[in-house]
Amino acid sequence: MAAPWLLLLLCVAGGVPRVRCQSAPDSTDVISIDCGLSEQSSYVDDATELAYTSDAGLIDAGSNYNVSAEYIDQSHWRSHRQVLSLRSFPGPPGRRGCYTLPSFVAGTSKYLVRATFMYGDYDGLNKPPIFDLYLGVNFWKTVNISRPDAVHVAEVIAVVPDDSVQVCLVNTRSGTPFISSLELRPLKDTLYPQANATQGLVLLGRHNFGAADLIRYPNDTYDRAWTPYTNPEDQWTTILTSSRVAMEVEDRKPLYDVPWVVMQTAVRPSNTTRNVMWFPWDAEPNHVYPMPGLLPVFYLAELETVDSKQERRLFLISLKRRLFLISLKRPNSSASWPIGDFDYLVTTVVSRTTGRPAPFISPKENLVILGAANATTLRPIMEINSTILPPFINAAELFTPISTAGVGTDAQDVSAITAIKAKYQLIKNWVGDPCAPKNLVWDGLNCSYPISRPQRITSVNMSFGGLSGDISSHFANLKAIQYLDLSHNNLTGSIPDGLSQLPSLVLLDLTGNKLSGTIPFGLLIRIQDGNLTLRYDHSPNLCSNSSSCQPMQANRNSKTTGYIAVVVVASVVVVVLVVLLLFFVIRRKQEPANVHNEESDVQSRNRRFTYTELKVVTSNFRRVLGEGGFGLVYDGFLEDGTQVAVKLRSQSSNQGVKEFLTEAQNLTGIHHRNLVSLIGYCKDGEYLALVYEYMSEGDLQHKLRGRDHDDGCLTWRQRLHIVLESAQGLEYLHKACSPPFIHRDVKTSNILLDANLKAKVADFGLMKAFNQDGDTHVSTARVVGTPGYLAPEYATVLELTEKSDVYSFGVVLLEVITGKPPFVQIPQAQPIHIVKWVQQRLSSGDIEGVVDARMQGNYDVNGMWKVADLALECMTQTPTKRPTMTRVMAQLLECLELEESRGTVYTSVSGDMNGIVNTASTSDDPSSSSIMYATTDQPASDVAQSSAALRMGPNSSRASTVAAGPAAR
Repeated sequence: MAAPWLLLLLCVAGGVPRVRCQSAPDSTDVISIDCGLSEQSSYVDDATELAYTSDAGLIDAGSNYNVSAEYIDQSHWRSHRQVLSLRSFPGPPGRRGCYTLPSFVAGTSKYLVRATFMYGDYDGLNKPPIFDLYLGVNFWKTVNISRPDAVHVAEVIAVVPDDSVQVCLVNTRSGTPFISSLELRPLKDTLYPQANATQGLVLLGRHNFGAADLIRYPNDTYDRAWTPYTNPEDQWTTILTSSRVAMEVEDRKPLYDVPWVVMQTAVRPSNTTRNVMWFPWDAEPNHVYPMPGLLPVFYLAELETVDSKQERRLFLISLKRRLFLISLKRPNSSASWPIGDFDYLVTTVVSRTTGRPAPFISPKENLVILGAANATTLRPIMEINSTILPPFINAAELFTPISTAGVGTDAQDVSAITAIKAKYQLIKNWVGDPCAPKNLVWDGLNCSYPISRPQRITSVNMSFGGLSGDISSHFANLKAIQYLDLSHNNLTGSIPDGLSQLPSLVLLDLTGNKLSGTIPFGLLIRIQDGNLTLRYDHSPNLCSNSSSCQPMQANRNSKTTGYIAVVVVASVVVVVLVVLLLFFVIRRKQEPANVHNEESDVQSRNRRFTYTELKVVTSNFRRVLGEGGFGLVYDGFLEDGTQVAVKLRSQSSNQGVKEFLTEAQNLTGIHHRNLVSLIGYCKDGEYLALVYEYMSEGDLQHKLRGRDHDDGCLTWRQRLHIVLESAQGLEYLHKACSPPFIHRDVKTSNILLDANLKAKVADFGLMKAFNQDGDTHVSTARVVGTPGYLAPEYATVLELTEKSDVYSFGVVLLEVITGKPPFVQIPQAQPIHIVKWVQQRLSSGDIEGVVDARMQGNYDVNGMWKVADLALECMTQTPTKRPTMTRVMAQLLECLELEESRGTVYTSVSGDMNGIVNTASTSDDPSSSSIMYATTDQPASDVAQSSAALRMGPNSSRASTVAAGPAAR
């Protein structure tokens, strides 16, 4: 019956069996939001036993409603509480309402995102709306509500590469957007291979043939909803089994995972002489995808015993008048073979994992499954020599692909502009991604749109915005900004010095404010060079001469003021240059003849010591503080009594002049409260030394194990403060420096502690800088660093990235948790790396068996699980799947807050952070306060904090049973 040209049609699928997941996500891994539920409310769903919470902490827009009484009273809705309340987003066309959901499962980047909508005539207008749904910056689908009591479900499977994902509803002039519930379910990255970094899968239908009830969690560990497909006019016969149905395995690649209870039912034609089955499936065209593609996935398992003279040989899929041959390949064979020879009670998956999807033809398509007896023209590729059984099917999914290749705004820009919005409490339409999609860019912002790279904010216009307070230092983190207009507001205080560090800034308009103080010297230099236009009319208390800051007359012309500023600055610069020139000429004449030319490479503004001076400072190198690869470190005192640490290079040191110059030069240009400060250096003939601030409590390695055992064990709270502060120092190197730096030797012995146990990262001799800001990695000629801390990609291909430091920091986190070194000694066995030692114990949920026993159980178990998960995520083999240090900081801050919540907590606000970042500490240890940034001469870097709880681990509901340990000292 089929035409001969059928043989030329496209093969649309290949059979891909998979193994059932052995460690599928559990209920603690999911996010379930009942939109519109009153704040602080929550409940457990009767059907799935999953907890649903309010959306109050995930969004700052919209209004809560309940559906009208006639729908609440309908009994069949009472067991589906999620659709009885909703959040509505009134506003003009183009207005967005966006939820931000944290992507929080370590090692997972693929998620199922499901949004549910029931209008229920909540507004009394009886006009169901139509609006667009976006996943991040990518169009998801158009939501078209057909009638008030219809439940519309939008579901997509997509890769989420960032720390969070946004779901946005966009007004398209066809009614007010609303949403009833929102759910996020983590998937194994190997599932649904068609969903990747550039393509998502929007669900059209997921059916369980022959079933009577809906199947969701916990029967489906991923909480997919398998809807029963009813028998159309008694044309089908249901096949049932009570036996468990297995999944086939091919190359141990788990590409699909259908619950075995779904596979216990199937359907076949009631008329055994009629080998035809069909069922409709609707596609949904929209203004973005008027011809959407179709990607089917079929699940087939033989539930009936078949004798040797019977077989099921071939199925065909018909999309209206276009037929597609579905064939499989035998394992380890290149020959195609028809679908057939099904194993009893074993699932076969038929899907299309490669090639373009089948084209969309019309709004309603009939997918027809045909038996081989109807395809007699296919005899050349078949040998029909036995009884051909009718077709059957157990379950099916049909998707339409969407593009997820859209790139959002640069993460640092997003963090900065979000902090600015929070500081000034802006209520304008600043939701979703600031720059993307281009037609929804935030009011007052302009952006650049490079190909395949994140957008950058290039212009911010907040004039006449009613802003008050000082100028946020977060503006200095918009590194690509060219135009900043803050005119005609009520801004007070001084101009942040960080604005002078913006390389592309050409216009800064501060007209009509009440600013005071001195214009930063760096800005005046930029003005003199003609690289910047600064407008500040009507700010009589703002001046350009720091030595005599007299108020400027309000009626002065800004152009005249600019000329005066240039003249003043030019005069100051000339005097300074002359003084410096005379100083260096005199100094050069006094230098010993054996000083090498490498001295010019240091360009240090710190003090230079002679070797004789160092002997005096250290009392002839009497007291040794420690030893490193560079040499011994000595205790010393300067003339004013300041205690210092003098690191003197030994002749046998494997670090030479190059490393010395690297460390000295790097430390003169970077300053951060969590990086050890360089006071001076010595390069006196063959003597090389670096003079640092003194850190009285030594290094973290000795605090965890070693010489300080008699001083008591570090508490969990103290350990969290230490690693958080260390992460802040590393994040500064990665993000705030231009070009960025890679430390290359992150380890516990390079984290030093002062008298208050404040942590600072040290030892910068191996530090590497990116050649340019846009570089993705640094190549090195040899591997340097410490065994046990080296990232695998660095040890094998000599490629360094920021994620190399992240890997090393993951080892540090495990040391802090366990108190053990990077290589754990096992009795009567070879030492094992700490990550394997931890994984072996955590796989059975044994967190107490991992934690340093000296803490005596005095810690928050949930926080401990979170840090352990974070450490393992930092040590993921694939560098791109490791978190950034910014995310590490945010996660550690949340863990610290969990620990702090066990005692009396108070908060203070860091003045350096302009009220944006809070400092959390406990009443019994005020010295342990921690802030994101407090740099001396660099802009602060932001932290994007998660807005929902992260995964707590298998023991999240179980408190530690070990007695409390010693209090923090």
